[in-house]
Amino acid sequence: QVQLVESGGGLVQAGGSLRLSCAASGRSVSLSTIGWYRQAPGKQRELVATASSGGSTNYADSVKGRFTLSRDNAKNMVILQMNSLKPEDTAVYYCNAEAERRLLGRPLWSSWGQGTQVTVSS
Repeated sequence: QVQLVESGGGLVQAGGSLRLSCAASGRSVSLSTIGWYRQAPGKQRELVATASSGGSTNYADSVKGRFTLSRDNAKNMVILQMNSLKPEDTAVYYCNAEAERRLLGRPLWSSWGQGTQVTVSS
């Protein structure tokens, strides 16, 4: 099982930047897809950005050009650099790692971090 620990959330003014880190332990995530999701109050959890083991990245349209996801397999971690933050980016951000191998359409395993709060004031 993979344990994920997020850090770097906080309060920032609109237009500012934050850097979220997610450190994995328990197993290597080099062969997994790893990334970030977020959940705002009263809304469903949504994808922010993910990166496959091959390096392909996928961003939500709402963050393209502002957020950058990078993974460091040597350190078993992933970084989300968030620039030009907007009030609508306010949410709890969750790190996720999941196996790319699937059984009956579902990843063989999937792990979530505990979440870190990001608040952007206007």
